[in-house]
Amino acid sequence: MCTTVIVGEKASYDGSFLMARSADSSALKAQHFVIHPAKEYPEGAMYRTKDYDGATDFSYPLPRQAMRYTTVPNWKTGLHGAVGFNSEGLGITGTESIFARDDALAIDPYNKESGITEDDILDVLLPRCKTAREAVALLGKIIETQGAGEGFGVGFADDKEVWYLETGTGHQWMAQRTPAEVYFASGNQGRLRFFDPKDDTMMGSPTLISFAEEHGFYDPKSGKFDFAAAYTRNDDRDRIYNDPRVWVMQKILNPSLEQKVADGRNFDVYLKPEQPVTLQNLKDIMRNHFEGYAHDPYSFGLNGSEPWRPISVFRTYEAHILQVRPWMPREIGDVIYVAFGMACLSCFMPFYQGLDQVPVAFGEGTDHADDKSIYWKFRKLQTLAMTDFPTLAPIVQKKFAEHEAAMSEKQSAMEKEYTSLYATDKQAAHDLLQKFNLEVFGETEEVIDGLMNELFTVLTAKIEKENFFANKKMKD
Repeated sequence: MCTTVIVGEKASYDGSFLMARSADSSALKAQHFVIHPAKEYPEGAMYRTKDYDGATDFSYPLPRQAMRYTTVPNWKTGLHGAVGFNSEGLGITGTESIFARDDALAIDPYNKESGITEDDILDVLLPRCKTAREAVALLGKIIETQGAGEGFGVGFADDKEVWYLETGTGHQWMAQRTPAEVYFASGNQGRLRFFDPKDDTMMGSPTLISFAEEHGFYDPKSGKFDFAAAYTRNDDRDRIYNDPRVWVMQKILNPSLEQKVADGRNFDVYLKPEQPVTLQNLKDIMRNHFEGYAHDPYSFGLNGSEPWRPISVFRTYEAHILQVRPWMPREIGDVIYVAFGMACLSCFMPFYQGLDQVPVAFGEGTDHADDKSIYWKFRKLQTLAMTDFPTLAPIVQKKFAEHEAAMSEKQSAMEKEYTSLYATDKQAAHDLLQKFNLEVFGETEEVIDGLMNELFTVLTAKIEKENFFANKKMKD
């Protein structure tokens, strides 16, 4: 269960392509950051999900020459890579869980035995595809031929385009290039609407329209083909679980927009933001929990029965922002900002495409807390802060905001120096990037450690005050 934002290049603050997504499942599902080196496979080698204890028995040929790429997978299987770049500058975020209408799935169900799922998408596409358009087409072909094992939405970006793909039923799909001037926001629901097979900015399964027409999900007399209406679930569950998230995202980026939350199906698919979308906007969205509204389940004391499902939930295991800046050297132009755990109590760290390695702690962590992994450093801090969110969360948020601001200043300085060095001494530029990125990771760990001590100090004083049992002379 996730939340996604896709931003066209003319809608962003600096002309970059932007994609943001939260990944929500279990707080105990530790995430790792993995750099997969370029690799040569023998003829006939196969990727098999079952080899990694994945969700289905999906398999697909491995490329002879696999490209270098990154992923953020779960600890147990090393699958569901969540987000990553490859060496050609293709970035993917996936997946957004979405739900098809039950009557359509009864005719064309998900292939839960051997269909492709979120476990597989990045590890199949990133080693072999060079562009967003190529990756969209390949994933679509796999859905058509082998089937989708579940409903999902996937974002793709390169230095020319940004796309979003949604499944319909088990073998039907649609994708659309996000127009340059607008953004797209989704929360666990199919959002793409009108499909024209002749439009070069759209792709879809060959029988997308005919299947819907044949089975009574679309009547040509009603007007243009509406993908969401034909294939996507739309009932009371969406009104409280999904629509409020789309509503608040559009409210953040279009403050003057007035619309009823219950009218979610009619929210615009694409909107031009009132101000250019910044990285900070996307961080704020990933951290949003309806603060300022009565539906905030944290700020007034924890309320697990709140009907509106916020974007930032405790079981978020990571949130990320993927950025492509085509005018920069790819090594620094492509960057993923990752916040491990619950985003509103976490810190977005930059992972540059040119990064050679990450600290050992970024590849550690299981479903049991430890003292080494970066995931559990964040998660233990977040768990502690949730014991008294109104008191402790502001301390964490203030410190991380200061740290992110300091990192941003250092990034700007590093990128300027890197660009200058890159023109004459690529190795020196490369070394600068490695040093910077590792320093940032180390500084972030220090901030976490400091916050843990600060929160324990506050809690210790609070508990002592409430349980002092002083003697009459107050001497011991």
